Amino acid sequence: MRVLVAEDHQVLARTVATGLRRQSMAVDVTGSGDEAERMCLRTDYDVLILDRDLPVLTGDEVCRRLRALADPPRILLLTAAGEITDKVYGLQELGADDYLAKPFDFVELVARVRALSRRAPGQTPAALCHAGITLDRARREARVAGRPVGLTPKEFAVLHLLVEARGRHVTHDHLVRTVWDEHLDPRTTAVRATVSRLRGKLGGPDTITADTGLGYRLHGLPGPLR
Repeated sequence: MRVLVAEDHQVLARTVATGLRRQSMAVDVTGSGDEAERMCLRTDYDVLILDRDLPVLTGDEVCRRLRALADPPRILLLTAAGEITDKVYGLQELGADDYLAKPFDFVELVARVRALSRRAPGQTPAALCHAGITLDRARREARVAGRPVGLTPKEFAVLHLLVEARGRHVTHDHLVRTVWDEHLDPRTTAVRATVSRLRGKLGGPDTITADTGLGYRLHGLPGPLR
């Protein structure tokens, strides 16, 4: 899942971004409304966490403009304006998908972001199963041949895309865009290293193949694990 946090309070923005990344999300951050709009126009975000009080272009105006798009991201307004009238205005007049007032509990923010991503078109069900692997998206848990396997947030996110593809190739660029944020060095070996660790946890080097020009593909588990 890819999320944009548009928040001009730098400490809060960093805290939210760090917490969401620990939940296997790819997160970009901006502190201005005009940049938030530009980033949404060039990147397909699943969820936009949007502060209403942003410089240059207010969050309200960003929300209005994005709602005019054919396929806008799900928008969660995150703001200090927490009166009922504020919430009604944000949801009905601005067209936001959800509204959370500050201060807030981080676990609630995560739950709301996940709920919004499930409502987006084309999202997968809570449980994914393929090639002997079962992923519980709600609990962020993985089972291989029925046995629990501990995964880091990045490993879980990469495996999720591979399981979701059901044996089809997933390109390197798609993994970078979906699992990592825009600041990842394109020359990095992060994707290769993550896939290598996954192979070890799934049971061997042949569980995930890397095909030149096509990308990565998930295969069935080795015989002993079945």
